[in-house]
Amino acid sequence: MAVFAIGDLHLPGGDDKPMNVFGAHWEGHFDRIRADWREKVAQEDIVLIPGDISWAMQTEQALPDLLAIGELPGKKVLLRGNHDYWWCGITRLREILPKGMYAVQNDAMALDGVVICGTRGWTLPGSDAKAEDEKIYSRELMRMEMSLERAKALKGDRLIVMCHYPPLGEGGARTRLSELLEKYMPDDVVYGHLHGASLRGAVTGLIGGIRYHCVSCDGLNFKVYRLPDGKVGDDPK
Repeated sequence: MAVFAIGDLHLPGGDDKPMNVFGAHWEGHFDRIRADWREKVAQEDIVLIPGDISWAMQTEQALPDLLAIGELPGKKVLLRGNHDYWWCGITRLREILPKGMYAVQNDAMALDGVVICGTRGWTLPGSDAKAEDEKIYSRELMRMEMSLERAKALKGDRLIVMCHYPPLGEGGARTRLSELLEKYMPDDVVYGHLHGASLRGAVTGLIGGIRYHCVSCDGLNFKVYRLPDGKVGDDPK
């Protein structure tokens, strides 16, 4: 069994939103993702999708997008992004998700020996941060710790954290969120949110004993990304 990830699919949400307004490379992006996904992912594999799944504003409008993802191979685990306005209460969402699709929201789950937890996160507060941003960021820290605590109660061979916003500063600078993660030491953290020029500051690599992976789909050339197998200590030398 392999674990893959890809974020920021930005599916149309029933409006057939043209993605080429974000650049010609977005033209037909989901067709390319699907083709690569079907080539790489087996039915027993796990695919993590850390947010910005659909442009839909209402849950009903997002259903065709969820069904399109559901038709692809693998067991999919979703997390809410900042553009997922369609995301309803977690109980209702879990009821309507296609078979083989799961969602995490400030909690944790175990799937075939892999423990997965996470929360959306928020923009890193800077020197010019508004009080509201600081409030939201602090709240997301509490939610992440709650998720990690729930993960501790589950049995699994490895722990993977999902968040939508980058957990590190540009170039891998430590943050209050990364310090919290180092307290629990997951094997992997996957995140997205970054696009275009912002991807230059993204981090994919080992920092503080944790493997970080930026999986925004345009940063992956619209291909699913395979996480390293096993725990950090199992990496080949």
